[in-house]
Amino acid sequence: QVQLVESGGGLVQSGGSLSLSCKASGISFSIYGMGWYRQAPGKQRELVATISPGWNINYAAAVKGRFTIARDNAKNTVYLQMNSLKPEDTAVYYCNAFHLAHYWGQGTQVTVSS
Repeated sequence: QVQLVESGGGLVQSGGSLSLSCKASGISFSIYGMGWYRQAPGKQRELVATISPGWNINYAAAVKGRFTIARDNAKNTVYLQMNSLKPEDTAVYYCNAFHLAHYWGQGTQVTVSS
């Protein structure tokens, strides 16, 4: 059974920082691409950042230079460090694992107040 469990969301003021974690179980983590997506109210889910097994990294233009994705294969965990947060970063953030199939976490709320 695949499980992706996110943690680290919360409320922060504009300009602040948050760090998200996603611990995976039930998959061979090291061969999976991992990613973070987000969905704001009334909007479609969108890509935030992805990291491949070989550490090829991709960021959405809106977060490039502010967010950093990383992975620790020994801990089956992917991270998202979010700095210089803006109110428009407010969303539910979802962890994603992809290889031959996509798996999703339950999401964690990030709220940035102005």
